[in-house]
Amino acid sequence: MKLRNLFAVVMLSGVFSLLSAGLFVALDAVDVAFTEAAVGAGISTVLMLGTLALTHQEEKPAQHSRALPLLVVFVTGAALLYGTADLPPFGSADTPVQQHVAPEYIERTPKEIDIPNIVTAVLASYRGYDTLGETVVIFTAGIAVIVLLHGSTRRRRREDGEETDS
Repeated sequence: MKLRNLFAVVMLSGVFSLLSAGLFVALDAVDVAFTEAAVGAGISTVLMLGTLALTHQEEKPAQHSRALPLLVVFVTGAALLYGTADLPPFGSADTPVQQHVAPEYIERTPKEIDIPNIVTAVLASYRGYDTLGETVVIFTAGIAVIVLLHGSTRRRRREDGEETDS
């Protein structure tokens, strides 16, 4: 789908994130659903709407050739396909990721934490500080965007004031 109305793009992106969060809840990945709802449907949508309030709501038509972006996409896709050639088969039990820590988490989670979803147990308990750190990074990024947008608004108001005074 191609839209030039950026407000519609932001709204559709927020709806997609909210639907994805619902899908994650249905798949018993409540922690991932919460993150998707908070970051994808929540703060991202608010920040994008704030940006749209300070900019234009319609995308400007492209003034450059589409050949270079298409070339970059095809080269990147080819590199990704080449990189996946060495990966082990999907779902194979003898891959390194399945042999290292996963068996220990699967064995210890019901006894130590008694949380039925192992992914939730790992993210909320075993890696709780890591999850907290990710949340702090996302919060800091959101505050930085707000500060940057506020500074550009103040600068634009100052420039508009100078133009009207002349």
